[in-house]
Amino acid sequence: MAGASLFLVVGAALQFLRTDLAWQQATLSQYLLGPGGLLLRVAYCVLAIAITVLAIGIYRQLSAHARSAAPLLLLCAGAVALAGVAIGDSWLPSVAPDFHRWFHHTCAITAFLCVTSGMVLQAWRFRLDAAWQPYFPLAAGWSLGCHALLWLHALWAPAGQGWVQKLLIALIVTAMLLAATWLWRTSRVR
Repeated sequence: MAGASLFLVVGAALQFLRTDLAWQQATLSQYLLGPGGLLLRVAYCVLAIAITVLAIGIYRQLSAHARSAAPLLLLCAGAVALAGVAIGDSWLPSVAPDFHRWFHHTCAITAFLCVTSGMVLQAWRFRLDAAWQPYFPLAAGWSLGCHALLWLHALWAPAGQGWVQKLLIALIVTAMLLAATWLWRTSRVR
């Protein structure tokens, strides 16, 4: 919960502090360079660690019947790609600008696709565990909504604005906070 919360605070603060960028049009990636960029890159890496820890925690907490390696692997792959965005943006822009654009785009798309797909699959597994069943409807609806918003953002030009991407990120991180809360509750019961 701390990692996701830190990311939200840093990301939101930069929307107000970076007056050189129009928050409605600028994607969150544009905030990685310039003032506050290092702090956001650190927050990206902390979020990547939080995604991994949460995925492992949920995997271990679910009953053997409800476990699946697929969501765990997708979420961890998404976390690695997210860290790749942050780390690549620290030195690649000045060393290899053309490679940087390809690397950043590939890592960002991989992070979004893997994390939202992992969310959908993980939510689907919740229905197979008695302790997690009550969370299934919200988790499934939320994760499917995030996945649909990702495709809307990618495929429909008017939704390609920065605010749509930031909304998607906020929804994903909020889902992480919910899942972390549920994990904490179920671990106290078992």
